[in-house]
Amino acid sequence: MKKVEIFTDGACSGNPGPGGWGAVLRYQTVEREISGGELDTTNNRMELTAVIKALKLLKEPCEVILCSDSKYVCDAITKGWAKNWQKNNWRKADKKPALNSDLWETLLALLEKHEVSVKWVKGHAGHPENERCDTLAVSTIEKLK
Repeated sequence: MKKVEIFTDGACSGNPGPGGWGAVLRYQTVEREISGGELDTTNNRMELTAVIKALKLLKEPCEVILCSDSKYVCDAITKGWAKNWQKNNWRKADKKPALNSDLWETLLALLEKHEVSVKWVKGHAGHPENERCDTLAVSTIEKLK
């Protein structure tokens, strides 16, 4: 199984507001950068979209190290929150609706295809790939304004 590193970040100017996402995929010595955005979105939706778009590029099952500065994304995956929300018809433990269920549905299906380990990184702390993803996300926002 190929080993791929994926670094992601999402950003929003206002929350909600114009948003952008960025991702860097690395396989051995090859890197690929992708980015995109939406005019009216939230930071969490952009964080999720970055992960989804990156995983969708993988053409076969891979061993993935996913690095994100989003506690929302990392914790929902590693602590099983997202799977529980799905199992409970997109309701959280407090019975309130889970947000972004459309994106979580897509992401959970993608996570089933790969062996994904999740690594949280502190944002805006000099992590080179996280900083690059932030730059990609923010530059997309600037283009949308």
